[in-house]
Amino acid sequence: MYVLDAGQYQRMTAAAAGGLQRLGLVPGDRVAIITPEHRFDAAEAAYLQACVIAVVAAALRTGITPVPINPLLTAAEREHIVRDSGAARILSDASELRALVDHSGPSPELADWPLGRPMHYTSGTTGRPKGVYTQGIGEALTEALWRDELDQWEFTQADVTLVHGPLCHAAPLRYAMLVLHAGGSAVLPGVFNAQAIAAALVDHKPTHAFLVPSHLQRLFDLDLPASPYRLVTHAGAAIPPQVKRRLHEWAGVDHVWEFYGSTEGQFTVCPGVDWEERPGTVGRARPGRTLEIRDGVIWCHTPEFARFDYWNDPVKTADAWDGDAFSVGDLGRLEDGYLYLEGRREDLIISGGVNVYPAEVEAVISECPGVLEVAAFGRDDERWGQRVCVAYSGSATPQTVGDWAKENLAAYKRPKEIERMDELPHNASGKVERLLLATGVKP
Repeated sequence: MYVLDAGQYQRMTAAAAGGLQRLGLVPGDRVAIITPEHRFDAAEAAYLQACVIAVVAAALRTGITPVPINPLLTAAEREHIVRDSGAARILSDASELRALVDHSGPSPELADWPLGRPMHYTSGTTGRPKGVYTQGIGEALTEALWRDELDQWEFTQADVTLVHGPLCHAAPLRYAMLVLHAGGSAVLPGVFNAQAIAAALVDHKPTHAFLVPSHLQRLFDLDLPASPYRLVTHAGAAIPPQVKRRLHEWAGVDHVWEFYGSTEGQFTVCPGVDWEERPGTVGRARPGRTLEIRDGVIWCHTPEFARFDYWNDPVKTADAWDGDAFSVGDLGRLEDGYLYLEGRREDLIISGGVNVYPAEVEAVISECPGVLEVAAFGRDDERWGQRVCVAYSGSATPQTVGDWAKENLAAYKRPKEIERMDELPHNASGKVERLLLATGVKP
């Protein structure tokens, strides 16, 4: 574990700003950050997480856009993001990250608040991930953007957040920065380890954690100490009711909040007491937002500071927005202002709290020699929520398809089940019947 306090965070951020300037980066540039912590032992990995937080903060507070990239992506996937983002520099070496925060030369002036958010890439419904871009809205609006979340969660200098997820994902990175900006501390494990997390509850007395359901599943396999948390936030996938209730029992129902959202933005918040009264809801619209259902699709009206573009894709951006409302295509219903989800966009698979789009998996598998047609879909999994599965037609063997996926897809996107079929099932419109495949019903 590595504890990053607010003072050290500010010093490392200032040093990293000078280091980025020395590398020739200027406001408006993008810098790709491929976090390498999984390659090192726990102590080194934890310190590298601190370096990544400081470098991201330094970039944002000097007008540079950081582009965090999951190191578990394949080389081809990483190259696409680097190329699409137009990154002026790639930071992927541990020694380079350490050197940035150790920089002792002059540093540029830092904005009081981050000038936007990191540009995270979403998995694409069309097979190509797209960057979600929030820079360029001005200092007043970016301050409002960050204050909005600080006010929502009431973080102060007394808070200590225990980071569970990798910092290439939006929520773990955002929460760490929020607490640190409020003057609190972040406890960094390097990589998730349930036993180490349990020990940190005793050793560091964290007041906050953000988790996804798979984290909870693994933690509840242990004999956990009493919860020290004043606030537990969770999102990322549908949580089994029995896991939700156990979380309420352990942390206290008044201390657990769920939210529903995406990389693009957050729609709702749901205190534990509301869920107990209305099991299955993901809550009401966040303050300053209103929800609308159009033909079953969820739309969220947002304040000006919460706007975004899809990087270099004005068509996709225009499709996502209607005035001040945006949608990512999820389906739901409203009952007395409370939102209930009824389906995820484009047959989205959520495995271990990570989004996997069938179109992206299909685009890769379809290029495998001997594959004629392919469909990717999710099946329920007790531990991970869903597991990625593939059915295909063609002469290729399942072994060949599996080897191809291993070479061209990140591990969490690779199919755990591969089935060869003479022909995939189609509906009257010619679309593959993913539901039939997911349920195992034979056409």
